[in-house]
Amino acid sequence: MLKLNNRLAKTALTLLIAMFAGAPAAAGDLQPRVEASRAAAKQLFETLRDEMQTAVQSGGPVAGIEVCHDKAQALSRKVSEEKGWQVGRTSLKIRNPKNAPDAWETQVLEEFQKRKAAGESLEDMEKSEVVTDGGKQYFRYMKAIPLGGVCSNCHGPVLKPEVVEKLDEYYPQDKARGFQVGDLRGAFTIKQPM
Repeated sequence: MLKLNNRLAKTALTLLIAMFAGAPAAAGDLQPRVEASRAAAKQLFETLRDEMQTAVQSGGPVAGIEVCHDKAQALSRKVSEEKGWQVGRTSLKIRNPKNAPDAWETQVLEEFQKRKAAGESLEDMEKSEVVTDGGKQYFRYMKAIPLGGVCSNCHGPVLKPEVVEKLDEYYPQDKARGFQVGDLRGAFTIKQPM
């Protein structure tokens, strides 16, 4: 009888450990990840913004396109390497096919659109959660990117002919045009291993 109780106790303990090992972290446990993700998104945003503003000031919108084409992926890669995460940008209307959203990102972008339509401001809009992908857990984070004034030079409803020509040259399948200032342009996206 004692052996049976010990076996039952061991089995119950093993089941409890297995249950809690696979359980997502409590919300409070994720707050440092949320804050670190916000900081990484801000770092990428500020770096891209500074590069873009410098280019546009010196050479106009076409020079800004050059920065996006030649430097944006490298800047995202640099932040990713520094953090040890996947850090980038995505959108429902992409310009660069390398920025295409995965299923989770698509769902979040669609949710952001609904939240904006319901009156929520894009300025602080974000989402984070723990997801399982390929049998592994990841912390996922997205921060909305509203279209700003300078960005409308290349993403707005009316583009200069030289801008259209350069966009067509670099991005023949471009879908990232026709936005109004304040629209959801896309989002910064972060994927951290747990």
